[in-house]
Amino acid sequence: MIKTLYKCFQHWSEKGSVYLISDTHFDDIDCKLMDKNWITPEEHIKKLSAITKNDTLIHLGDVGNPEYLNKLKCRKVLIMGNHDQSSEKFKLYFNEIYGGPLMIAEKLIISHEPLNINWAFNIHGHDHNKNNKGDIFHLNIASNVIDYNYYDLNKIIKSGALKNIKSIHRITIDNASNKN
Repeated sequence: MIKTLYKCFQHWSEKGSVYLISDTHFDDIDCKLMDKNWITPEEHIKKLSAITKNDTLIHLGDVGNPEYLNKLKCRKVLIMGNHDQSSEKFKLYFNEIYGGPLMIAEKLIISHEPLNINWAFNIHGHDHNKNNKGDIFHLNIASNVIDYNYYDLNKIIKSGALKNIKSIHRITIDNASNKN
C-alpha cells in the first residue's frame, strides 16, 4: 500500500504495485517520424507484460489503439491526452478515466502535458524530446524518452522526488508572511 497517496487512490496499490506509462501511441504511423526507433505495439506490450493482475497501470495519455491493452490483465487508469479524442471508446479498456491532471498525493500530480508549477512534483508525458527527462519538479515518462519502459510509482516516491517540493500551504504562508 502506498500510504503517500490520498485515500481515494490507495486502492491502486492495495494488492500490488502502481506503474506509469505515457504516449504509447499504439498503431500511430506518425511515431516513426518522431523517433525512427519507435517500437511496435507488440514489442511495447511485451515490455509491459511483467505487470500482473494485482497491479495498476496508469497511462498518462496518447494511448493510440487501446485494444493492445487487453493483453494486460491489470487494473488500468487513463489520464486523457491530447490524442485521446473520445473517452467513450476507452471505457472498454480502462477501469478509471480522468479528463485532466490529477492530484494523487499532497505534493504529487500526474498529467499528460507538463504543468508549469513549483508546488508539486509533476509526472507527465507528451514531450517526446529525449533530452528532456525532467527537473526537480517534473518527470517526463513519454515512452520514447524512457526507452518504452514504465515507472514504478512507489520507487519514484521512495527516491525522494517529493522532498524538494515545498507544500502549497507552506508557499502560501511564506507569501503572506512576506507581505507583512
